[in-house]
Amino acid sequence: MIKIKFYIIIIFFTLFSFVYATPKIDVKSAILIDYNSGEILYEIEPDTHIYPASMTKIMTSIIAFDLLKQKKISLDDETVVSENAWRLSQKGFSSMFIMINDTVTIEELLRGIIVVSGNDACVALAEAIAGSEENFADMMNEKADEIGLTNTNFSNSSGINDPQNYSTVRDIAIMSKYLIENYPIYYEYFKEEDFTWDRTGGDPIKQGNRNPLLYKNMGADGIKTGYLDSEQYSLAASVLGDERRIISVISGFKSKKSRSNDSIKVIRWALRNTNTYEIAKKNDPNFIFDVWLGKKDNIPGYIKDDLYVTIKKNELKNFKVSLNYNGPLKAPIKKDQEIGSLVIKKGDTSETIKVYSSEKVKKVNFIKSLFTTFNYMIWGDV
Repeated sequence: MIKIKFYIIIIFFTLFSFVYATPKIDVKSAILIDYNSGEILYEIEPDTHIYPASMTKIMTSIIAFDLLKQKKISLDDETVVSENAWRLSQKGFSSMFIMINDTVTIEELLRGIIVVSGNDACVALAEAIAGSEENFADMMNEKADEIGLTNTNFSNSSGINDPQNYSTVRDIAIMSKYLIENYPIYYEYFKEEDFTWDRTGGDPIKQGNRNPLLYKNMGADGIKTGYLDSEQYSLAASVLGDERRIISVISGFKSKKSRSNDSIKVIRWALRNTNTYEIAKKNDPNFIFDVWLGKKDNIPGYIKDDLYVTIKKNELKNFKVSLNYNGPLKAPIKKDQEIGSLVIKKGDTSETIKVYSSEKVKKVNFIKSLFTTFNYMIWGDV
């Protein structure tokens, strides 16, 4: 008895939708990914080595967020600013403008790093957490290995130019997704539009967030700009569309204007031309399987990871999801036993995901089993 049940996702294909040509931008490297499905929506040399500049501060923030999450530090912890940290505010770099011997909290330093891209705040935070920036860079590289950044090395906490401080736009996209996924509460800092530091011995200094997309009314909520003479302008950005998030990382813009305009161009193109659908959440028993000779007539199944699929709008008619299994399933069935699979078809490509039983099903007793089998032999499928 082979049975295949199809769960077809009904999608209304709009005849009036437009298919836009892939935008062309003059940059060194670029990648756009759908946050949920991981689908690459747009790319230009995504594995080319770049100098990440202030996008380095994404990892600096991750290290602090990780320690906050583990309760090894707190936002209210205080540190005293060293001369080493202060000197960076005197060299023309992006700065929070902390002064020697200022007492600063971890939260103030984080906002100085995330909102106003303060290199001085990075060094102060690194020294507060690890004793020195060198030790902190070791922590950054250990975390990079942990989350799967294969073409990245950090030599400092701020992104100041150093041949040993390098990455790729693909790695920075992975790093950005990791931050958003694992530290949602602290990620809120990235959408703050300004930060005021009431420095010792002077007037308060108010600075705006460097991320130009935050001011464009397009759903942007992070993440980090960058600039180096050797690399020119860069931007890692996160934008929330209709029930989806897109992460864009682009490096090598020729100007601040093109950094803003071209980022908007490719992100809006991706939102217009693709949709992302939730197929199933992990451990959610939404798939029903028929059972033979069991104390239950059916059993729900689940998958082990969230499943989202991103589809180009002009390919929706070729998109199908089916539930495949040899059935009905014969009891007994163990909990977490593999019982079937989901098959995702997009045009000529397909993907198979295993489905597992969410509970156990015992076999009926001998008398009931005999009666059911006899009934089937006479009357057929029951």
